[in-house]
Amino acid sequence: MDNNKTVYSRGNGGRAILLFLLFSIAILNFLSSGYSAFVAVMCIPAIALVGYFLFSRKMAMFYTLFIVNTVVMFIERHFHLPVPVSLINELFELMLIGMVLVDHWRFHLSRLINVMFLCAIVWVMFCCIEIFNDQCGLGIDVYRWYTGARLMSMQILYAFVVTTLFIDTPKKIMTLLFIWAVFIVFAAIWLWKQKNIGLTEAESRFLWSSPAHIMGGKIRFFSCFTDAANFGIHTAVASAAFLIIAATMKVTRIRIFFAIVGCIGIWAFFGSGTRTAMFCFIATIMVFIVLCKNKKLILSVSAVFLVFLYILIFTNIGDSNQNIRRMRTAFDKEDASLGVREQNKATLRKYMVDAPWGVGIGLENGDVPPFNKFKLITQVPPDSEYVYIWVRTGVVGLTVFCIINAVMFLGACWIVFFRLKNPSIRGLGIAYTAAFIGMHLGGYANQILLQFPNVLIYYGGLATVYLLPHIENEWNEWEAKLIAEQEERRRLKLEKKRASRV
Repeated sequence: MDNNKTVYSRGNGGRAILLFLLFSIAILNFLSSGYSAFVAVMCIPAIALVGYFLFSRKMAMFYTLFIVNTVVMFIERHFHLPVPVSLINELFELMLIGMVLVDHWRFHLSRLINVMFLCAIVWVMFCCIEIFNDQCGLGIDVYRWYTGARLMSMQILYAFVVTTLFIDTPKKIMTLLFIWAVFIVFAAIWLWKQKNIGLTEAESRFLWSSPAHIMGGKIRFFSCFTDAANFGIHTAVASAAFLIIAATMKVTRIRIFFAIVGCIGIWAFFGSGTRTAMFCFIATIMVFIVLCKNKKLILSVSAVFLVFLYILIFTNIGDSNQNIRRMRTAFDKEDASLGVREQNKATLRKYMVDAPWGVGIGLENGDVPPFNKFKLITQVPPDSEYVYIWVRTGVVGLTVFCIINAVMFLGACWIVFFRLKNPSIRGLGIAYTAAFIGMHLGGYANQILLQFPNVLIYYGGLATVYLLPHIENEWNEWEAKLIAEQEERRRLKLEKKRASRV
């Protein structure tokens, strides 16, 4: 017995001492700092185990990042998080990039250097120059600048790099699309819950603190997103992208799945009451019509699309539904809210003439003294991601941002139109490219472009388009295998049916 204890202590004595020290630290923290500190220390072993699991399974960590991006808004609304949600996202991305740099796991440098990467670098470099912008005369504040710059530019670069390094097979692409689709279905289910069962206490507090979510006595529902605009626009663009994938895929079960999710998304975005979502949906479908080479598909989609628009614009069908009535107001040029936004922009133009480089990245209303000339600029609601970038970086920064995004988009269009041969992989590329434009249209009208989970999904999706030429051959093999399995199931089903008739 003593020999067994000796052998155990030699092999595990260090672990026992470490656990004893950890427990002692936890008790000390409990006595000095209270329960929260005690729990934090006791969670260290669990955090270490999770970290080890994720580091040993890198794709699991990547999928975790994707899931965190989609659910973190919902979690933050209902639970207190000790750190900013953007920091959680950034830490995941840096850990993933660090893994690749440490062990060169599936490292494809040639795939990383492309037009989109160069555009993202240009935007990050411009935002780095903005650190010297002291237009308001408040001095250079590195911390404030970094807080704004990592949200405005660095997360775009992170999304591109992480997606490029970890997405290299058709199966991984479809897994990400499936996770995204499940998230859209969950958002639709939660919308139904909010409308028919009621809001949670946290959602009620958010609703009554945000008057813009109540129009004419009706609630603009936001589901599990940050707000109704983000919910409506994201879901509209996603539903259009899923319908494009359903129209171009050759595997039946994949087509049916994404067609169902696309229809669910259409129902959901109407519930948001976000009129811009309708234009984003239209823009996404129009990009598909322009890039699609299949004449039969172009004609059929265009016909359905035109009938949909005709019913919405020129008829009163569905007017009994409040959501449909509100969507119809999107085509009203005399809409009051549109006039307010134009007035806000006109006010900003008068001040922005004296700030061609903007008032500075990271500068918010509370940072500017009351009698500063540019105080009013930070008080006027931007109502748009583009206006927000214009105020912070000026006409120079807005021009750079527009150019780099236009180049990213045109590069993706060139790949889809000229480099991809397989119709289904081209359809996937069109879906992501069209969704990118749909989301930017939403960002022009609402401040949602750089909100969660849009950057990783839409900029990461565009990064996927740049990867598609490298994996097209593998895609052909993967698709041929699924089609063969599909045909085999049909053959067996037909044989079984014939045998039952005998």
